[in-house]
Amino acid sequence: MAKAILSNLTPAKGSRKKVKRIGRGQGSGHGGTATRGHKGAKSRSGHKFKLWFEGGQMPLTRRVPKFGFKSRHRHVMQEVNVESLERVITEKKVSGGAVTPEVMYQLGLISKKEEPVKVLGNGELKSKVDVTAHAFSKSAIAKIEAAGGKATLLTRSKS
Repeated sequence: MAKAILSNLTPAKGSRKKVKRIGRGQGSGHGGTATRGHKGAKSRSGHKFKLWFEGGQMPLTRRVPKFGFKSRHRHVMQEVNVESLERVITEKKVSGGAVTPEVMYQLGLISKKEEPVKVLGNGELKSKVDVTAHAFSKSAIAKIEAAGGKATLLTRSKS
């Protein structure tokens, strides 16, 4: 075995691959059409398909049916029913008889602190409770006041 010196170092067998030189004449084996095939968009210079191009078939976004409408100015509110307030009070999770959006968040009645809360009138309310929220349905106000409680409106901050 020859002594390894800088002048006779070579890479290991199979570690280096010969570069495919395209468009350098017939002798290279990749001349002529330069591996682009004959005719068609892909053989032309300057060709670039968009990422969403589907070979000329009707694109997915045009095949899928579209319906409905979402207003850009909609008000997304988290809903809490009167019956869930009653459940929380009977389980003695609320102290002091006051329920605010922060308390609702801690008790798991709502999932987001930032979004406004609307109290709806589904169910029965027997306990006296002061509820503070961003909005109330008419039936919710009636049930809260009938039980001896108070419904207080919070103003929403414009952000």
